[in-house]
Amino acid sequence: MATLKNHILVPVDFSEQSQIALSQSFNLARLTKADLTLINVIDESFHLPFFSAKEDKTMEKKIQKALDKVAEEASHEVGIKVNTLVVKGKVYEEVQKAAKKLKCSFVVMGTNGSVGLKKFIGSNALRVIREAPCPVITIKGKKHRPGCKNIVLPLDLTKETKEKVSKAIEIANLFGSTINLVSVLTTDDEFIVNKLKRQMHQVHEFVVEHNIPCTIEFLHGSEVPEEIVGYSKKIKADLIMIMTQEELTWTDIMFISSSAQQIINESEIPVLSVRPKEKKDTTASVFQY
Repeated sequence: MATLKNHILVPVDFSEQSQIALSQSFNLARLTKADLTLINVIDESFHLPFFSAKEDKTMEKKIQKALDKVAEEASHEVGIKVNTLVVKGKVYEEVQKAAKKLKCSFVVMGTNGSVGLKKFIGSNALRVIREAPCPVITIKGKKHRPGCKNIVLPLDLTKETKEKVSKAIEIANLFGSTINLVSVLTTDDEFIVNKLKRQMHQVHEFVVEHNIPCTIEFLHGSEVPEEIVGYSKKIKADLIMIMTQEELTWTDIMFISSSAQQIINESEIPVLSVRPKEKKDTTASVFQY
């Protein structure tokens, strides 16, 4: 298994939710022996044209000072190195640029509908998730338990199963988590149901072989995101892992599947979004289904 890289990027806009996201990044940073970098993006789309260059510079210095203070407090609390970065531009572009430059292992980002986070919700958040070069953890809820006892791993018949399972095992090893495999049966087609059940049991065996506690659950319903979020609440999950799907629209822009978007938008439980890697060959997966 590849060693985790040594940087975690946390967008901070000084709102309550971004502070919650920052606190949630602490354990991950400790366990992965990663440095934290806090990034504040001065969104130029909200730039006031009557500001002088001097006033712009003054505002930037104030933001840098405030961010440095947050970093100092975080470093003192966690006992790890915390860096800061203040940049100008479009939020999603600057976050993904920083993640790529720093070779980050994760982006941890607060999201909700509050006024303070308007620049981190809607299209900006989704574009960060779909374009970042590393997994993105979105934090929406206000209250979270320390650690990560239960991971929910939804499975379907997509070919990215191996990649998603490997990442779940990686996280579970770090936190001592149980992986809860879940599939939503939206059809009674015997061929599809049996194929999915075979895959679930193969994945279960694979996870258990890595000495990770693992459960299986089959749900029935037509609304997949609703079933997954409901199940996650029921078992008091600490993390939901999803694989975002890259597809091309008529404008040739990649987008996240509607199910993934709905889970990200509705879940009060943190969601880890993993982009499928580009496949360079057609070697068969260890999961034969």
